Amino acid sequence: MTERARPRLFIDGYNLALDQGTGVATYARNLSFALNRLGFEVGVLYGTRPTTSADPLIREIAFFDERVGESPQWVEFLRRANRMVTSPFGERAARVPITGRVVSDTFRDRLPHFDEIWNAQHLFQQAHAYFRVVGAPLTVRMRQRPRIMHWTYPVPVHMPRTRNIYTMHDLVPLRLPFTTLDHKRRYYRLSRLLAKRAAHIVTVSENSRRDIIDLLGVPEERVTNTWQSVEIPRRLAEAPMQSVRAEVAGSFGLEAGKYWLFFGAIEPKKNVGRMIQAFLASGAEGPLVIVGKKAWKSEGELRLLFDDHVRYHVQEGQEIRRRHKVMLLDYAPFRLLVNLIRGARAVLFPSLYEGFGLPALEAMLLGTPVVTSNTASMPEVVGDAAITVDPYDVAALVRAIQAVDGDAELRARLAAAGPRRAAQFSPERYAARLEALYARFGSRAEGPGTAGPIAGERLAEAAE
Repeated sequence: MTERARPRLFIDGYNLALDQGTGVATYARNLSFALNRLGFEVGVLYGTRPTTSADPLIREIAFFDERVGESPQWVEFLRRANRMVTSPFGERAARVPITGRVVSDTFRDRLPHFDEIWNAQHLFQQAHAYFRVVGAPLTVRMRQRPRIMHWTYPVPVHMPRTRNIYTMHDLVPLRLPFTTLDHKRRYYRLSRLLAKRAAHIVTVSENSRRDIIDLLGVPEERVTNTWQSVEIPRRLAEAPMQSVRAEVAGSFGLEAGKYWLFFGAIEPKKNVGRMIQAFLASGAEGPLVIVGKKAWKSEGELRLLFDDHVRYHVQEGQEIRRRHKVMLLDYAPFRLLVNLIRGARAVLFPSLYEGFGLPALEAMLLGTPVVTSNTASMPEVVGDAAITVDPYDVAALVRAIQAVDGDAELRARLAAAGPRRAAQFSPERYAARLEALYARFGSRAEGPGTAGPIAGERLAEAAE
């Protein structure tokens, strides 16, 4: 008797191919591991620039190092121009042989679970260019198409003769247009088109679901909120506090329990400027540690730190302020980031708008008190296990920081409530919601896969 084939379900590698992690990349990785847990055969469709060599080893090498296939710029230009002419006929994906001959441990924390990897050269750049010109999604084909193609981001790509499901994490470019660089008219047009053509729309919070229904006019029955999952490897989450204290002290000279933490991209949506202002005004002891890469308009968010008048107080070390009142770190390896979270007095995450707000939930899972926003998805995600305030009200942020700083019982209550709340977003519950979703389209796997727990590891700048 032959073993029954597992149903094939593909996701895209649009964000997975980025050099640095993002919240959406974390979502895609966790989705891939959840699909394997459910027993699907998982494929990942990338859109990078590997060589088209007939030698499978060269194709495998090129997947991890695109420089293998470098060509002169004029050759690349001619290729792109030719592809634009032929784009109406669609793109064709080719399978990438991953045999293990290339040592890929460096990429372990960024790779999803996969049974197959496919690639269509420059797929996503080509798709965005095609949409700008034609106003329609680009078609991509492959041999042995999957039952479902789950796009983890609203990309202008469509796979014919299969179920195309798109995840829309939020509609921030429409709700807070001044906080993103998106071309708003084009973004709106693409979002409406995908919402109309998709077999289904998935999102990650009830707040985002309402936005999609109200702003894009999608019928309620065509939008499903699966939430997200949160999990951090036990070897990190349960490491002895003695080692946590030693690492944060040895790495940065920080004393566990005496510093505050923000981690995420430094951009207008994250409200870093008001957070810094409130922290400095609160008089709280210990520094504020900000871990994250500087993104769009970050100079405005950090303006207070580099004002000539304030610099003296922050950096030169008056006794009342101490030296390094605010510490900026562009990056922290995941293991170190987990220790920074666990050692923090509290995590501050006063974002203006979030589709889900994974950093707050990760901190809660680790038992660290959280001060976050009372806007968008944050109240439904954190419940009563965090302090929520109006992110536009600096005085309210000051009071929240002072309350957490001065009340040991409050910190203990939040530390105990956080893991209980985070358990509602466990990988098991997430997988059950996905299973129900795919079953609606006739795709039900039988039996678990072989992967380990969902990869909780991500880079410090992870932001939705």
